[in-house]
Amino acid sequence: MQKQINEDTIPVRKGEELNLFELEKFLRQNIKDLPSNPLELLQFSAGHSNLTYQLKIGDWEAVLRRPPLGPVAPKAHDMEREFRILTEIHPLFAPAPKPILFSDDGSVVGSPFFLMERKHGTVLDFTFPSETKVTKDLCWGISENLVEKLVELHSIDYKKTGLVEISKPDGFMERQVHGWIARFQRAKTDDVKEAETLMKWLAKNVPEKHDHSIIHYDYKLNNAMFNEDYQEMVGLFDWEMTTVGDPLADLGVAMGYWTLPDDPEMLKRGLNKPPVTAVYEGFMTRNQFIEAYAKKSGRDVTNFHFYLTFAYFKLAVICQQIYYRYKKGQTKDPRFSQFNRSVQSLIQHATNVALNNQYEVRYGKNSPSCQEGRD
Repeated sequence: MQKQINEDTIPVRKGEELNLFELEKFLRQNIKDLPSNPLELLQFSAGHSNLTYQLKIGDWEAVLRRPPLGPVAPKAHDMEREFRILTEIHPLFAPAPKPILFSDDGSVVGSPFFLMERKHGTVLDFTFPSETKVTKDLCWGISENLVEKLVELHSIDYKKTGLVEISKPDGFMERQVHGWIARFQRAKTDDVKEAETLMKWLAKNVPEKHDHSIIHYDYKLNNAMFNEDYQEMVGLFDWEMTTVGDPLADLGVAMGYWTLPDDPEMLKRGLNKPPVTAVYEGFMTRNQFIEAYAKKSGRDVTNFHFYLTFAYFKLAVICQQIYYRYKKGQTKDPRFSQFNRSVQSLIQHATNVALNNQYEVRYGKNSPSCQEGRD
């Protein structure tokens, strides 16, 4: 019988197969009352980091996450840590998937891994589903939902969770800036003209003080899942980078991914095709999104200029690490062959933001109304 493949799943990519026999044996030993049907495996097509698979046995479903193939950066792709994060956050934040189990038995899939619930809904990436009637109001509503969920996440009292045991909020931004600079230098392949200037600027302009909250730290549209009418976010994925840190750094990451129709072409096509926010009218501008966050959270975003610069640099480093693995033959995924160009574009754009103060937002009585540009 032919497997039914959803829009978000594909047949497992060559070289990224799992041992179905060992995996099914493990599942039946550790999960009660599984159907007698054979295990079926598909792979989620999105994402450039961890490998994520859909498991299906009869009417039972789950998602398996494991690290990418080959050597990985120190402390990166920690499956046990991500499992623990979901264990703490899921009861307090409904979009977080429910964790099922973690295993460090490398004989099952070749690495530590964990299972979590399989959520169903729509994930927006490059286009809307063909049956969706796309309007400006719909796009604006999706923007508002994203703002509201980010504020909700940041409002959770992290001191009442186990995240206090695996996070160090004090000095967060100082460690982040110098840590990501070190990552870039370790994964360096090509010379990027503006990189040294940018790294010096970031090190010099780290905010001395900041708020502390739970941050997702990879908050973007294609990590979110919506219900059928897009009125509710039913899923938020990729909690690998979650910690207790500066909430404006989380907002910065979100805005670094928030690509718009009038953005430079190299930014819109930096990693792939332009995302829906750069194709359809009605999504909030960055300023509108930032101001909406400021109003709903009550936080001062006067110095957001720094956070957006750092977000672009951080994204450049992630791309550089992936390209380094490709260059060293640790992954053969052809999607990664041009990531050096993405790194150069992101470094250039981050430098422009830093030196030109291009996206500074001053929230207050003189800031633009959130409603401007909606109609």
